[in-house]
Amino acid sequence: MAREFNDVAATLQSIRYNRGSLHLLDQRKLPLETTYLEIRDSTDGWNAIQDMVVRGAPAIAIAAALSLAVEVFNLDGFNGSAGEAVSFLQNKLEYLVSSRPTAVNISDAAGKLKEVVSNAAATTSEGRSVFQAFIEAAEVMLGDDVASNRAIGSYGASCIQQQTGKQKLSVLTHCNAGSLATAGYGTALGVICALHSAGVLERAYCTETRPFNQGSRLTAYELVHEKIPATLIADSAAAALMKAGSVDAVVVGADRVASNGDTANKIGTYSVALSAKFHNVPFYVAAPLTSVDLSLSSGQEIVIEERSPKELLNARGGLGEQVAASGISVWNPAFDVTPASLISGIITEKGVITKTSADDAFDIKAFVQKTG
Repeated sequence: MAREFNDVAATLQSIRYNRGSLHLLDQRKLPLETTYLEIRDSTDGWNAIQDMVVRGAPAIAIAAALSLAVEVFNLDGFNGSAGEAVSFLQNKLEYLVSSRPTAVNISDAAGKLKEVVSNAAATTSEGRSVFQAFIEAAEVMLGDDVASNRAIGSYGASCIQQQTGKQKLSVLTHCNAGSLATAGYGTALGVICALHSAGVLERAYCTETRPFNQGSRLTAYELVHEKIPATLIADSAAAALMKAGSVDAVVVGADRVASNGDTANKIGTYSVALSAKFHNVPFYVAAPLTSVDLSLSSGQEIVIEERSPKELLNARGGLGEQVAASGISVWNPAFDVTPASLISGIITEKGVITKTSADDAFDIKAFVQKTG
């Protein structure tokens, strides 16, 4: 029986899915236009991820899995064996992982789905049964993402209230880690929403997040939609805002967290973390455990994606008219790495990872083993 998922998120939806049908909100056109693009197969999914129709580490992992689920659901004329189905799915998953290499969630999802189809193939000789197992596993990932995001919001809100000891507080976030970056509710923005629901949030501040303007286009859009008191600032204004005493905590999302706590997130996060450290403002990362890559000893091993020079040369993150001088060279990394030494805690769906008192360092592996 087909399952319907249009009600998985109580707020904004970047992903609309019914079995055999997937539509992604084209975030390049927000906040001025709301358009959903139909995704018919893994090629459509790859292009949507690469072109940032959908973005945010959790959302691209779910979108990738569901794009392939839709493809195999509608794949007419396939009469291959279970082994042939496994080979087909594994090749498609590798292809989807190549769409955006920095975010670990998509490779983590691919690894789990490969295991699912391999196990399915061990119990059946029919390729269609393997496809069915894949579809069901992808749908479970969609539901699980929403549940984990709500847990992150709850843990994060409690932690920040306890650490600041304030009845009313203001929080700054960078980039977009809300409903639009996940299957629903959000990670960093989920924490802000939970604080607002608890009646303790005085104001949320969001940065523009140049050059693609995820903050001004997407986070601001979500905050207004949720009727949360919020103010947009220029990226370069964050330090001045902290100096003025207007920020009680910073919470951001993550695309990949190394085993020592070093965190890759949208370019500019490192600058915000440095400012927070200088001004004694606690700096938190909010991310599901699927964003943790225990195979990496530090952030130095994280591959940083470089985006098109056009995002800097042209207005609106490369979508508008040229604004920079012709002939100028461009360096446009999509992410930077914030050292663990600047991070106060890592908020996950299983609780908040804090530093050990012995050496003031994160022991994420121990946390994962304990909560797993």
